[in-house]
Amino acid sequence: MIVYGVSLEYIKVKYNTLINSDIVLREFTLTARNRQYKALLFFIDGMVDSQLINNNVLEALMLRNRANIFDREQDQIISEAKTNNITVKKVKKFNLEDYIFDCLLPQNNVKKVSTFDEAFTGVNSGNCLLFVDTLPIAFDIDVKGFKQREISTSNNEIIIKGPQEAFVENIRTNTALLRRVVNNKHLIIENIEVGKLSKTKCAVCYIKNIANSDLVAEVKYRMNNLEIDSLLSSGELEQLIEEDNKYSVPQILSTERPDKATKYLYGGRVVVLIGGNPYSLIMPATFTDFIASPEDTNLKFQFANFLKFLRLLAIFITLFLPAFYVAITDFHQELLPTELLFALLVSRENVPFPIIFEILLMEISFELIREAGLRVPSPLGPTIGIVGALVIGQAAVSASIVSPILVIVVAITAVASFAIPDFSFGFHLRLMRFIFIFLAYIAGFFGIGLGIFVYLCILASLKSFGVPYMAPYAPVTNINQNSYFLNPVWQREKRADYLNTKKEKSQEHISMKWKYK
Repeated sequence: MIVYGVSLEYIKVKYNTLINSDIVLREFTLTARNRQYKALLFFIDGMVDSQLINNNVLEALMLRNRANIFDREQDQIISEAKTNNITVKKVKKFNLEDYIFDCLLPQNNVKKVSTFDEAFTGVNSGNCLLFVDTLPIAFDIDVKGFKQREISTSNNEIIIKGPQEAFVENIRTNTALLRRVVNNKHLIIENIEVGKLSKTKCAVCYIKNIANSDLVAEVKYRMNNLEIDSLLSSGELEQLIEEDNKYSVPQILSTERPDKATKYLYGGRVVVLIGGNPYSLIMPATFTDFIASPEDTNLKFQFANFLKFLRLLAIFITLFLPAFYVAITDFHQELLPTELLFALLVSRENVPFPIIFEILLMEISFELIREAGLRVPSPLGPTIGIVGALVIGQAAVSASIVSPILVIVVAITAVASFAIPDFSFGFHLRLMRFIFIFLAYIAGFFGIGLGIFVYLCILASLKSFGVPYMAPYAPVTNINQNSYFLNPVWQREKRADYLNTKKEKSQEHISMKWKYK
């Protein structure tokens, strides 16, 4: 229960008002029906819109106007309504709490709170609190006005033919973007607070008449059962709610594009938005989701499938090309044509180090160059990447530390790794590449084959919110409708059956009725 005098002292202690310079406590006299009451306004400077507070709160409560100087009978409010020429009068005893809420606060979003935890949560998110003497509640008034980043283009998921808007850090802006693109009354956006101290606002979004109810319940159950002090990013939440953390394989899809999130919403997935973070999480996710791009659905299926084939090739090169080089050089020289073998031996003739040292040196050097390019200021990043690669590669060859062919292998591998659309999955492949290099150095092709077998077994055993990670291939389900390669858009009739959605069909069997009647 909130008591006016106690509230003032409690706020001063809790928020250290003697030290904090941005905590504002504004005491004033409130006028209601020609009676005056002590009142207190509590907010954090810099997080509120001062103009809203002045015009919609203080002015409405302090200045004399027809609403607060009404001087008829002070103990009742009479409303009249005519129905079939019969006048119906409703008499209600005067109640200060309802009167302030209904008549004196013109702000569009006002809530009543009865505990200090609720009150402080509102203030910390940019609202202001109104305490009135004699009332056991406080009014939580939405007057947010802190600066925020404007909607701009996506920085990490760039596409040519498609929408250019991206999520921002403000969760309400993100929900508005999502609702505007979905444009459907069945879109549900539920708020969940995560973190005992941070109370980070998260929004669980799904389309009610499409998404599987058990899937939605599982997502909310995991988020509601997180005993942590703070949640600061989508990456932290991803690690907290995914099923198996032993492996580096990402099991939840992340995106900053509203159009991509909308596509998965209509497919029956659940999207989670996190306050203060421009990335949304999409669940469940399968292997094929991480090597698909939002642009695939905007291109003709022939072009999209060609790009999908290139991505599969890029995955193969990223994982296995350095390992194949090590295996062939150390164990299986007979596989190479004689001329190529002689060229390889000549290039390594003056190199005093074993092949494993060479390749680890170059791979780690390229990883360092990539990381340095990300951390330095933007204008210098590409320059450092290009100059560093050229200088280090040429100097290493000239100093006979590595062979020229190895530089080519590492360069092709690095380029291929950039063709993976998802950053997390690309990082996973970069880590797995080193494991396959060691297996190839130990046992050649046999080591690589054994590694592939174990790797596929791990992928097949994983589940993302109950959905097999390798669906629709392991186990085999409706591959004709939901395979990695796309059918023409007029043949995409069904949603993924492994999601068990409430609506199986996404379009009619004959969608182009103008052509096929």
